[in-house]
Amino acid sequence: MNVTVPAGLGMDDAGLLRLARDFGTPSYVFDVRVLADRVAYLREMLPEGVGLCFAMKANTFVLPELVSLVDRIEACSPGELRICERMQVPAGAVVVSGVHKDAQTVDAALRWPEMPAAVTVESRAQMDLVLDRARAHRACVPLLLRLTSGNQFGVDAGELKQLACRALDDPHADLRGVQFFSGTQKTSLKRIGRELSRVDRLLSEMADELGWEAPELEYGPGLPVAYFAGDAFDETAFLAELAGLLEGMAWRGHVTLEVGRSMVASCGTYLTRVEDAKENAGARYAIVDGGMHHLAYYGQSMAMRQPPCRLLSQAGGAPADEAPAAGSDLASEAWNICGSLCTANDLLAKQMPIAGLRTGDVLAFGTAGAYCATEGISLFLSRDLPRVLVVDRSGEARLVRDALPTDPLNSPTP
Repeated sequence: MNVTVPAGLGMDDAGLLRLARDFGTPSYVFDVRVLADRVAYLREMLPEGVGLCFAMKANTFVLPELVSLVDRIEACSPGELRICERMQVPAGAVVVSGVHKDAQTVDAALRWPEMPAAVTVESRAQMDLVLDRARAHRACVPLLLRLTSGNQFGVDAGELKQLACRALDDPHADLRGVQFFSGTQKTSLKRIGRELSRVDRLLSEMADELGWEAPELEYGPGLPVAYFAGDAFDETAFLAELAGLLEGMAWRGHVTLEVGRSMVASCGTYLTRVEDAKENAGARYAIVDGGMHHLAYYGQSMAMRQPPCRLLSQAGGAPADEAPAAGSDLASEAWNICGSLCTANDLLAKQMPIAGLRTGDVLAFGTAGAYCATEGISLFLSRDLPRVLVVDRSGEARLVRDALPTDPLNSPTP
């Protein structure tokens, strides 16, 4: 269902409040204008020619807007591949990744009108599978071999070289290069430097030992996002140093950076309404219509640190920026913001100072564009999934997913 609001709404507090009133809460709001500016900033800061790959697991709802802004889209499951088809993402822009692939998944990718940008290989068994399906389709499949970072993903350097030898000898394989990803929220440039040096050495060894120069490297730098108070850092300096590390590699092929969280986090806001407000044993609790099943920034950090959250309005429409007089009933007090789940763990913010919070107020949690809508315990207690709104470049908001009941998914078949 498509529903629109007037153009030029703007995502200031008044605009967000208007969306909360017109569409209801809880809801996610993803602003394409912020997203486009963010991609442009990343391109400006990175060396010329470095590509950007969006890992769509971070946010599938902005995929139609991102296709024209990035070079590649990474899909890591059969469902994500189906979303790519549904959204008419060009096959040649899709990297088919994932630690587990089955024949149906590979077949689906090889039936596209053109070959995907690459299919990743994470084990000897995956190589067997991909080449078997390539022969069945009489296709030559572009491959990226994933180097492990010491976990269940990819293979070690020795195994990777063996897989490369096999691919180079197989007419159904077009070996494109190496993929390496070791995690997210990396704040250490020294760590990133060590990772790039490791991959640089491997690519040099492959050139010497195999007589083959890898055309491509897809690297996940795990760029950090400042989610909580105290997380701020000089991102411009950080990216400038990353650019220097990339330019300093001895290997001179094409680099694509796989980015998800850093690309889309800033474009999202989560709106939730206060349904109850009370005091227990001297502590104030605000119960909202959302919860931790909708909002997860990174790991288990919610409620242990102060998230970006603000009150949009007072109940009845009084502007939130009209500060109450000291000593009045609306004076700033510390509130524990709790969700609707029947668990004491459903705590979104602890001891957050808010002036005059009342039942009916709307809270806006910022930096909610990455993973909040796509990961978490959404089925717990069979509560509805939030609405999803996308604001386009003209300022027009569109409902791209209505509130979605989850009880049918949790109901056994009679």
